[in-house]
Amino acid sequence: MIRKSKVVVLVLAAVAAGIVLSAGFNVSPIARALLGDKEKPAVVPTASGMRMLPVDIPQLFKEVSPAVVNISTTQLMKFNHPQMRNPFGRQDPFDEFFNNFFGRMPKEQKRRSLGSGFIVSPDGYILTNNHVVEKADEVTVTLLDKEQFKAKVVGTDPKIDIALIKIDAKKKLTYVSLGDSDKLDVGEWVVAIGNPFGLGHTVTAGIVGAKGRIIGSGPYDDFIQTDASINPGNSGGPLFDLKGEVVGINTAIIQGGQGIGFATPIQLAKSVLDQLKEKGKVTRGWLGVYIQPLTPDAAESLGISDRRGALVSDVTSGGPAEKAGIRSGDVIVGFDGKEIRDEHELPQVVALTKPGKTVDVRLIRGGKETSVPVTIAEMAGEPGKLAGGHDLTTKNLGLTVQDITPEIAQRLETENTKGVVVTGVEDGSPAEDAGFNEGDVIRAILRQDKRTPVTSVAEFGKLVKKFESDKTVLFLVERGDARILLTVKTK
Repeated sequence: MIRKSKVVVLVLAAVAAGIVLSAGFNVSPIARALLGDKEKPAVVPTASGMRMLPVDIPQLFKEVSPAVVNISTTQLMKFNHPQMRNPFGRQDPFDEFFNNFFGRMPKEQKRRSLGSGFIVSPDGYILTNNHVVEKADEVTVTLLDKEQFKAKVVGTDPKIDIALIKIDAKKKLTYVSLGDSDKLDVGEWVVAIGNPFGLGHTVTAGIVGAKGRIIGSGPYDDFIQTDASINPGNSGGPLFDLKGEVVGINTAIIQGGQGIGFATPIQLAKSVLDQLKEKGKVTRGWLGVYIQPLTPDAAESLGISDRRGALVSDVTSGGPAEKAGIRSGDVIVGFDGKEIRDEHELPQVVALTKPGKTVDVRLIRGGKETSVPVTIAEMAGEPGKLAGGHDLTTKNLGLTVQDITPEIAQRLETENTKGVVVTGVEDGSPAEDAGFNEGDVIRAILRQDKRTPVTSVAEFGKLVKKFESDKTVLFLVERGDARILLTVKTK
């Protein structure tokens, strides 16, 4: 009896400990599922409220997959083959073979490609990537039930790789709801559906690995990174949250990225959807500034203690910013009531502003914050070894520069001959550390809130000597179509 009592006590103690541990660790439905618990609640309480957890993905797939489509395109490629003549004359016994091989080469060929898309309205409007339908002569949409339709390209926006196409199905179609990608959390579960490798409807699941990813595809990069498998053919397909709402458009992969994929946030697509439907293109706002990150060295040179905002390297002549008095060295920290934390946020908020609207732009100049009204204009289009002349070498900077001669101006494709061109950068010098390249054109030197133009080699030498006691010197540099600020540490 004594032994049995001890056993009972030990069992009761273990059960009690298990209850305490379970309560203490707040075991989630995922953990319960792994441990064999059949209970599958939809939500669990968290510090911030109620949060969705993995749901019945097979059921979600059944509900939304009829709205996911396969897109195949055909492009007619024409070849201009020169007329080939038999060098041995018509009597040659191999004449027929020669003509068959060279004389009947195809003059045109059809190029086919595959992608995905999703229906966003019952009357047949479909969202996809621009690169899926770009330059296509024929677009065919295949529904889940294998029914096919010829599609019309309604509108495209290459800058964010979005296209709107339409089919006429003579019936109401199943469509999906567009969610809110701004509310998507890193770590949240997502589901991708598409047509990878032309295999047909395929579903993959994963989590959001990151938001706001910059992958160098354009000026409005703001991708959702996910490990839900995305492969060639998935382009243009939807990325769903667990409520079955589209939060992204599967767009890009990194070769060798071990399953890392990128989706365009649906908020970006929603912002241009009406314009694509009504006008077939997108009209964006234009501020007329060249911007770059505010580095610690640049902030020190400009007398700024705060690292937030977008640093203005230069302004476009005659543009809205120049007319409003914005200039090189200003740091934009606010636009139309929105905070600008870095250089990636400004292009998007400007682009979404209606041309003709006057907005307040908050900026830091000379260490002080001010605000200027700017009337936004319409963006017209895409932003887009030397010899000769007298050289000047600055030993303390490690730069060799020369005047811009007419010949150099022609090579640089510029009409502005005021300034100096970099013809040499010394290895290990402050100029090399700052990022100077041969062919850079120095237009001005900035100090605090003052901008001093560089007009010639002689003027450049005087300015460098004048500022040689400064710890840092800030140069306005033109490099191709870009204008950047490079900070050289002199000591």
